Amino acid sequence: MSTTFIRNHQFNVIKKQADFIQKTLRTAADRSVLETVRYRSVVNITEAIPDLTQEQKMLLEEITTLETANDFQRYLSALEPYIEPYPPITVKQIQKLFPKNKKLKVPDLGSIDFRYTTYLSWVDIATSRLFIVYPFEGKFIGIEGRITPTHKKGYCLFCNRHQELAYFSVRTKSAYASPDNFSSVGHYVCMDNQACNQCITATGSLEKFILSVSK
Repeated sequence: MSTTFIRNHQFNVIKKQADFIQKTLRTAADRSVLETVRYRSVVNITEAIPDLTQEQKMLLEEITTLETANDFQRYLSALEPYIEPYPPITVKQIQKLFPKNKKLKVPDLGSIDFRYTTYLSWVDIATSRLFIVYPFEGKFIGIEGRITPTHKKGYCLFCNRHQELAYFSVRTKSAYASPDNFSSVGHYVCMDNQACNQCITATGSLEKFILSVSK
């Protein structure tokens, strides 16, 4: 079995369930409680990764047999070859997504581990602009907007973790007004985009936001 079948956000689900089982192993004296947690973890993992083959399912279900921290580390390491990386993208492709931004500063793509990337993003500090590039149905969608630190903690729209937030506001054309009439759509997102990618466990909110502002 060599085909990749786990996306970054799904791998984050697996890591989260592995952490939960390890905590239960340390704290639960009742073995039946542990077995219930193991069962629920497998359900959560397989629900997050639909259309698994029997072989893939058996590979993931090995999480129920693990006992030590080393066991869990080996399990996660063994799954890494099956992670489906972010689709290949070039600087020119990114530039075409933002044609109005002639001085677009693109991050060093060679420094990014695309296995652990659900959405590509970066901040242009000079202009306080956040750029996001997301692969959707075989093509890339690019959005940009103003990013404003709030210096407060809350729940990120994308990864739903409690962290320091920024307000991300994207300007959009109103469908019910003249072509020159703009409105803006904003949400609170993580200040640390890399950490957000490491924690995101579902893409629903991310996709809904991106699609709503890219029309």
